[in-house]
Amino acid sequence: MVENTGLASEKPFSDISLTLTPAQLDWVGQKIFQNECAGKFDCLVHWNESEAFPSLGIGHFIWYPEGVNGRFTESFPALYQYMEQRQRNIPEWLRELEPFYAPWPNRETFLKVADSPQVAELREFLAGSQGIQAEFIFRRAKESLVKVVKAAPDARQGDVQAKLRALSQTPGGVYALMDYVNFKGEGLSLSERYNDEGWGLLQVLLAMPEATQTGDVLAQFRKAAAQVLTRRAGNADNPVERERWLAGWLKRLDTYKEPVDMGSVTGASS
Repeated sequence: MVENTGLASEKPFSDISLTLTPAQLDWVGQKIFQNECAGKFDCLVHWNESEAFPSLGIGHFIWYPEGVNGRFTESFPALYQYMEQRQRNIPEWLRELEPFYAPWPNRETFLKVADSPQVAELREFLAGSQGIQAEFIFRRAKESLVKVVKAAPDARQGDVQAKLRALSQTPGGVYALMDYVNFKGEGLSLSERYNDEGWGLLQVLLAMPEATQTGDVLAQFRKAAAQVLTRRAGNADNPVERERWLAGWLKRLDTYKEPVDMGSVTGASS
């Protein structure tokens, strides 16, 4: 089993934890890879139009070039450190980067070398370490739970905690938490706001119905996430969010369901 969050020491939020079997974690990793890259090898090292940074790995982890201070939380350096701790066979040129910035200053430069041996080696490395990347996403999600509860308004903390506890009970709920935190963040960073409105996990949980109400919590999460992301696109200065990205975001949310026809995946507990 993937280890529990160890939240017992975090009073009064001691009863939220995430647990996945190796088979369940592999299922979640494959779902995230499909969400971010449609399972395509070339997409493991990619630079989207209208973005100032490349995205790497199954989770499209952000890596800023030198001099770029973006509003979105950078994640590839933390993944790299985690891989170093796990003693992965990291490409030598990646180890030698100092300081550890993305080596391409902009998308145009990247596209010129996108088929180079260096980038090919990086893609091969990321393709061969998908399990470690899924572990990293799992750890980030589980470590965010207490932070998210504590960041909620005092009067809503018990409600937010109850929703997280309910979502943590099944593989589909854990997948939704993992994917959304990797996808749109915890919702805690003040830089990740449009018109002072965030779009992370905290904002989704606050947009859900009160936890005392009955119903399918995963369906409620999907609906609330759709509302939050639609609001983000409406607040964005860049029309690409409304015109191109929003449809893909909403399609991604539709995958937040319990697995079917995968008996080995069922049985997660918290």
